[in-house]
Amino acid sequence: MIVQVKDNQKALLRQLEGIIATTRPDDTDASRTLARNRQEERRIEVYAPGQALAGDWSPHIDAVVRVTRRTWIRSAATGLWKSREETSIYASSVVLDAKTFASAIRNHWAIENCNHWVRDVTLAEDASRIRCNPGVMARLRSLTLNIVRANGVSNVAKALWGAAIDPNIAISYKGL
Repeated sequence: MIVQVKDNQKALLRQLEGIIATTRPDDTDASRTLARNRQEERRIEVYAPGQALAGDWSPHIDAVVRVTRRTWIRSAATGLWKSREETSIYASSVVLDAKTFASAIRNHWAIENCNHWVRDVTLAEDASRIRCNPGVMARLRSLTLNIVRANGVSNVAKALWGAAIDPNIAISYKGL
């Protein structure tokens, strides 16, 4: 289990920040991603909590992970680069090397980008005004995404638009 600890767990977050501030990391990893108008550097540090973790959490947390992301985004209009830095802290029930933690955390964002973002932006799930049995519509959205993805579609918005214009496209999908 790897869980991001946020401000809604203030006491645990303070304890983990204290561990990070007072101990040296057991393992570190760094990576850099370059894209057309975006550059991102990630630094992953793994800490052993040892006896510093108090309370109910100590038997469940075997590693503390800090991910620091520094991102530069280039404005197409001005050509200037704007930077931002974010730090996230994760608690883990297993001890892994920094490279494996980095991969697991990054892969989780792939789920966020491929599923949650598509559901919100393309299928307008957050804007839905359905208040009676909203789970039915959520299941229909999931079914739609599953059928579209099972048919090799990478751009869901484009596929749904095409199917709305020509119903034969939707009928031709396997799984219907």
